[in-house]
Amino acid sequence: MDETTLMTAADHAALLTELEALEGDGRRAMATRIKTAREWGDLKENSEYHDAKNDQAHLETKIVLLRERLARAKVVEAAAGDQGVVAFGSTVLVRDEDGREQRFEIVSSQTAAPAQGRISIESPVARGLIGLAAGQVAQVALPRGSRSYTVLSVG
Repeated sequence: MDETTLMTAADHAALLTELEALEGDGRRAMATRIKTAREWGDLKENSEYHDAKNDQAHLETKIVLLRERLARAKVVEAAAGDQGVVAFGSTVLVRDEDGREQRFEIVSSQTAAPAQGRISIESPVARGLIGLAAGQVAQVALPRGSRSYTVLSVG
């Protein structure tokens, strides 16, 4: 659990916003829900009460997990000297050997969403692209063979 999690400033801000919402409005709404369900009578047979208490446990677990992620977070931004070179937080446009262009944002494994073009820095594609500039080619070993990517631009 001591492992540092790299993230962009935007990812860090989004986690802080989510945590504040859960600790504020989320907890208040849950307390109201439990209070209302408690007023409905016998707690032994009150499914609304038990559901609310179960949801409260899930809410508190999510809060703990978010706090742990934030405690391990290391905000990383591209250094000014690294402009034009693929690094953590970069958005890179590549063309594969079939001529298909793709845009990737290099993010932490926690915030990766490949369908949205956000790939983990730990992924084979990201590892192959790190340190490259426009015009350079990455040869990436993938589970179904090797693939080459030509870097078109880095932002």
